[in-house]
Amino acid sequence: MSAVIRLEGVTMSFGLSGANSGEHQVLNNLDLEIRQGERIGLVGRNGAGKSTLLRVIGGIFPPATGKVWRHPDKTVALLSLGLGFKGDLSGRDNALLAAMLQGMSRREARKRLEAIGEFTELGDFYDQPVKTYSSGMRSRLGFATGLLLDTDILLLDEILAVGDHLFRQKARLALKELLSPDKTVILVHHIEQAIKETCHRALWLESGKIRQDGAVPDVLAVYAAET
Repeated sequence: MSAVIRLEGVTMSFGLSGANSGEHQVLNNLDLEIRQGERIGLVGRNGAGKSTLLRVIGGIFPPATGKVWRHPDKTVALLSLGLGFKGDLSGRDNALLAAMLQGMSRREARKRLEAIGEFTELGDFYDQPVKTYSSGMRSRLGFATGLLLDTDILLLDEILAVGDHLFRQKARLALKELLSPDKTVILVHHIEQAIKETCHRALWLESGKIRQDGAVPDVLAVYAAET
């Protein structure tokens, strides 16, 4: 499979205020290539740069230095709590907007709405403003929208870690069964079993650099032994 994402020498820093004022380097001269159809689990301690890396890949953050290349014909969806929803719109209208931003016509987008609503199990809340949703409800809406809109590249930032147990199981099963082999997934999740079930490649991020890159069992074994 050909590359769909390529990072070359990417650096990302954030300014700090207060007693620790200055610059905090989150990503440090990072190189990475992701190929079409790969399912990648991203692991690392809190503050290692996992969420920042997803936002750089998704185009939310421009890198301070380096290059980020995304395949021009591939759609990308970053699913993270607090991102991507308009609070005053209903869940249904947010799903419609997301579909149209992916390039669908309004007519095509409307055809997807019932399936998205059914998957979320939100019931009447599907037609209520998203600002009234709990974090678990937002997670359901975000995951269902990204999964069922045929997005080429899914970036999942702990989106499967909230909500009730049954929905988390349903979402993990859907990732295995509903995604076609040419879909690309990068998953941040603190539960190793979810990565083992979904991914075949793992990246261990530490201090803004890739500490290890390889098969999921190998990377997780070393990560568990050293953290």
